[in-house]
Amino acid sequence: MVLRRGELAQRYLVAEGEADHPGAAAAASTAVDRAISERAWWPADVWGHRALWHFEQAGMELEATRAARRIGDVRVGGGDPASGRRYYAEAISEARDIGAEREEGLAALGMGRATLDLGDVTTSRRLAQIAIDLLVRGDAPEVEITAAHELRGEEKEVP
Repeated sequence: MVLRRGELAQRYLVAEGEADHPGAAAAASTAVDRAISERAWWPADVWGHRALWHFEQAGMELEATRAARRIGDVRVGGGDPASGRRYYAEAISEARDIGAEREEGLAALGMGRATLDLGDVTTSRRLAQIAIDLLVRGDAPEVEITAAHELRGEEKEVP
């Protein structure tokens, strides 16, 4: 149903019908963003998977990597950090393969947040440091690096 109604669905269906994978992926990505802003996690997940598939079909590796990370974001936002980790892991692996350090850093940051949601503070902090290193090397905007620093936090000596 989510793929059949609304302006975004129509753009997606036209592009898909014409086997325009980049166009279908772009329409699906826009729909993901809209669904996330509305906190509509199930439609966001459906659109995210469609975007991922079309980016893969089009051979758009960086965009497919981003789509996998966004599915991780959707899963965590929807309250399922355990399954979100699978998509972050996929994004980390793909980003490493194509040398996209910023994207790898963002996926590591997402994985760190999901891990923290699952109660593993130590691993979360390690992932945050990995994210910091990758984001700095990948010339990420300061806001992304700051988010990784916030996740890592500060160690305080216990007397």
